Amino acid sequence: MCADHRSRVELAAITDAFSHLKIPLRFPKGLPNIEPRESILITDPATNVRTGAEAGTAELLTMRWSWPGPKGKPVFNFRSEGREFASGRCLIVADGFYEFTDPEVAPGAKPAKRTKKDKWIFIKTGEPWFCIAGLWRESPVGDAFTMLTSAPGSDVAPYHDRQIVVIERADWGRWLDPRVPAGELLGPSPAGTLSAALVTESAANKESLVRRGILAR
Repeated sequence: MCADHRSRVELAAITDAFSHLKIPLRFPKGLPNIEPRESILITDPATNVRTGAEAGTAELLTMRWSWPGPKGKPVFNFRSEGREFASGRCLIVADGFYEFTDPEVAPGAKPAKRTKKDKWIFIKTGEPWFCIAGLWRESPVGDAFTMLTSAPGSDVAPYHDRQIVVIERADWGRWLDPRVPAGELLGPSPAGTLSAALVTESAANKESLVRRGILAR
């Protein structure tokens, strides 16, 4: 489950990348105000590229991460297996995503009832930023998106039993084209795609994670 990601990607870098791929970008809500953020949490706005109204184009804007589910819980991750996604495809711009693990306990020691989890950042090997496969929809809280997940690749498996789907840059246009079968693009990342590093949580961000139920005090 991915409940936190990072994006310090500048607008110029995004437009240049899509221009290089010959995918015209449109700005349906005007040029978005993209600020570098170390932590983007559930319900926060995030930079998003979705299938454009005109064939072969894409739209760049910010949308809320998650929409309310049937019981009110936020839908921020969504299983991709066995689904086609004939509409609503999008790409979430990021330069890292986070996973949390229980800290290792020394042999013979008793684990504490409530322990601070270790936070790991995953980055894409050899690329300064990347895009995560997503799905967007209109909702009671406005346009919102969720991240698609799959079984984990070998880079993520030691940390979590699921992973968000990273779309290779050469396939961004194919993912935004609903005619391309989703099964050709969605799945675990091959070994060596991602690298993980332990990060130190700031006090302010830790408190925000605690309030949202991601970390225990």
